[in-house]
Amino acid sequence: MVAPRRFFPSISSLRALEALERHGSASAAAKDLDLTQGAVSRQLQSLEAQLGVELVDRRHKLLSLTENAVEYASEIRLALNTIAQASLRVQQEPMAGTLNLAILPAFGMRWLMPRLPDFSRLHPDVTVNMATRLRPFSLMAEGFDAAIHYGKPKDWPETEAMLLKHEQLIPVCSPEFQASRRIAGPKDLLTCPLLHIQTRPTAWVEWLGAVDVQVDGQLEGAVYDQFATINQAAQHGLGVALMPDYLVEQDLAVGKLVALHGTALETSGAYYLVWTRGRMRNTGLMKFRDWLAPQAQAEDPLPR
Repeated sequence: MVAPRRFFPSISSLRALEALERHGSASAAAKDLDLTQGAVSRQLQSLEAQLGVELVDRRHKLLSLTENAVEYASEIRLALNTIAQASLRVQQEPMAGTLNLAILPAFGMRWLMPRLPDFSRLHPDVTVNMATRLRPFSLMAEGFDAAIHYGKPKDWPETEAMLLKHEQLIPVCSPEFQASRRIAGPKDLLTCPLLHIQTRPTAWVEWLGAVDVQVDGQLEGAVYDQFATINQAAQHGLGVALMPDYLVEQDLAVGKLVALHGTALETSGAYYLVWTRGRMRNTGLMKFRDWLAPQAQAEDPLPR
C-alpha cells in the first residue's frame, strides 16, 4: 500500500531542509544548492505547509532547525543518497555491469586482489569499484551494492550473505622478541605485551580461552586499526600479535615472524560477501557472486 501524497514532499524542499541542517545557515545551504536564500526559505515554508509541522526556528536572524527537524533531516539524507545512487546505477547499467564493493584492506589485498584478474578476464563488461571500510555500515546509505566483511551474518540486518572464508588466528612475534623472552607455552604470553586489533576487541581473550588459559581482568596493550600496521609492530619487536594465518604465511616462511603456537585456531567470525536483499537484479553483483561461489569455503569445515 502506497502512503498518501502528503507524505511525499518535493525533492527540492527536502534538499533544502537537508542542506540547512548540514551547513547550519541559509546562506551556505543556498550556495550549496545554487539557489537564492529566498528560494531556500520558500522551499522550507512549502515543506512546513505540506507536513503541517514547524521545522524552522525563525525567532533569530539566522534560520535554525527545530529538534524534530534535525532528526528528520538526518533520515531524509539517507533517502536522498539512496535515490541518487539508484539513479546513477540505472544510468550505468544499460552500458555495462557495475559493482560498487566495500572491502577490508588486508583481506582485499591478500585474498581478493590475486583472484580479480580471473574475474576481469571472464567478465570484461563488469566494472568493479572498490573502497575500504573497517567496520559494518549501511550499504544503502553509502551507495554500495555489496561488501566483503568479517563477522557474522546477523551483524548485517536486511542483507543476504555468502561465506567466503573462516578465519584462523595464530600468535606471532619477531625472532628477536622471542629470543628475549621465555615463552614455553600459551600461558607465558600473559607476561608479554600483547598487540590488539581494533576490529577484534575480544580476540585475545577468546584465543587464550581456547587454549585453556584463564584471563583475569582486561588484557592491556597497544591497539591498532589495521592488520598491516599490527604486522609491522610485531616484526619490529613491539609485542605479540594475533594474526590470521593467511596474512602471515609469507612472513613466517622468510623468518620475519615466528609462530608461538603449533596451530592456528578458528575464530567465531568469518569473511562474507554481503548484499542488500533484492539487489540481485544488479548484473554486476550477480556475476561477481556466481564467480566467487566456487572459491568459497565450506560452511562448516570442522567436525563438531
